[in-house]
Amino acid sequence: MDKSTIIAKTAQEPEDRLLLARILDKYEQMERRNIPTAAVFLSPRERAMAQSLLNAAGIRSGYLFDGGYPDAERTRLLFLPDWAGEGHDALAFLRASFRGADSALSHRDILGSLMALGVTRERVGDILVSQHSVDLVAAPSLRDFFLREWTGAGRVKLSVAEISREELLVPAAQVKTIRDTVSSLRLDAVTASAFSLSRGRAAELIAAGRVSLDHTPCLKPDKPVNEGCTISVRGAGKARLTEVGGLTKKGRTGIVIERLL
Repeated sequence: MDKSTIIAKTAQEPEDRLLLARILDKYEQMERRNIPTAAVFLSPRERAMAQSLLNAAGIRSGYLFDGGYPDAERTRLLFLPDWAGEGHDALAFLRASFRGADSALSHRDILGSLMALGVTRERVGDILVSQHSVDLVAAPSLRDFFLREWTGAGRVKLSVAEISREELLVPAAQVKTIRDTVSSLRLDAVTASAFSLSRGRAAELIAAGRVSLDHTPCLKPDKPVNEGCTISVRGAGKARLTEVGGLTKKGRTGIVIERLL
């Protein structure tokens, strides 16, 4: 299967083809020059698509997805020649500190300040907001730029310094635990339970392409959902099926879901 065919079969949307082509170009560059190469930061959907691309191309090793910490949402795809091992770091870590009783910044505030500097989203990983600081994972090529130019977000002044990977402050995820029973482990049934919807409404969202299973859009309401799977609903968030129990006396299956708030 040639490169264009692999890309065409893997892309979920027409605009995905450029991203996938760039990923294969980075792999070919690593093979040709025998140096580490890195693609852009990927969203969970893009990462799942990139993984499918690599599988289809027969690329089984010599790469990793790294977002700076184990549960990072946005990750950078790094291709490594045999001599590099996994110690090569293609990430920069920065902390923007701010002070003042009236100073409060959200993820949106920080993202807006980065866009105002002309930084595209694909060059930045997770934005980790704490009470008086924001930790940022970014491409190393942006390190000096951020240290020099990233001085504020709105009216809030920022003091930016480089930190190590180990110093990242990762806020604890806020989750709601849902214990329920479903008639079956179909996508529509589990989605309805996770997001407090009727099963009919869940089916409508699935048919409209607004529901993803493990970060891949799924249009099949009867798609089986297994323990550990993640369901995302555009505009509503995401949830993970953490436990599948036994059958009740009425023949329903007990489940435990963790929904991110």
